[in-house]
Amino acid sequence: MTDGRHDGTWRLLVTEPTDGATNMAIDEALWRERRAGAAPPTVRFYAWAPPTVSLGYGQPLDDHVDVAACRRLGVGLVRRLTGGSAIYHDGPDGELTYSVVAAAEDIGGGARDLLYSYQWIGRALAAGLRALGAPVEMMGAARGDEPTPAFCFARTGSCEIELGGKKLVGSAQRRYGRTFVQHGSILLGVDARRLAAIFPTTAEPLATLTTLEAALGHRPKFDDVATALAAAFETEHGIRLRPDGLSAHETAGVERLVGEKYATDAWLAGPA
Repeated sequence: MTDGRHDGTWRLLVTEPTDGATNMAIDEALWRERRAGAAPPTVRFYAWAPPTVSLGYGQPLDDHVDVAACRRLGVGLVRRLTGGSAIYHDGPDGELTYSVVAAAEDIGGGARDLLYSYQWIGRALAAGLRALGAPVEMMGAARGDEPTPAFCFARTGSCEIELGGKKLVGSAQRRYGRTFVQHGSILLGVDARRLAAIFPTTAEPLATLTTLEAALGHRPKFDDVATALAAAFETEHGIRLRPDGLSAHETAGVERLVGEKYATDAWLAGPA
């Protein structure tokens, strides 16, 4: 696999639904390889099996997320490498998760321009969702002084995607030097009972979110959403997405990160 930054070629990676530890390990392995210059920038689309709650990197594992309810419902728990608040991730019938792994030069931005990278990704997400028929809007920069909720979809952050004043896409990013990984959740539908059980201290989890099903009058298929988003990244930014898989080195990195980090109780418990 060659570095694709010079010719505008990116990797398009669509992975099978898998558990939370593996999903987070894949995103970090992709980011590590991009930092090392050993892999091209990558756009990835994926889902979760079993459904999983991902906690933000610094988010306490406390009663804002009902761990007993997760166990009872067969919902996994994982801590992300990115910050922000908890998200309930569903299988491919209910949600599409995206990730973008790139360096500043891949997107034409400054090395530490966080807002620019959010905007760059947000423009493509919005264009793809509009192509599906959802009249979404990308929001501006958030004030940054609002209290952080336990549930990600309770508040819209900078350059996130709304429809009719309600949040449709929740995203988070981690940066190191000139590289970053950003991933986020795009709601195809919603399981209201599960949200209420998992986030017991969030008074009305449905009050601030919306779904593509609500916008379109039907629940779109995961593959159709992924296709629309991939096309939007290409047309919006003049890049070429080339379908490919993980390299052998990345696969080994994923296995190592699962065993040493994402599947461990110490990582789930969070920073001391």
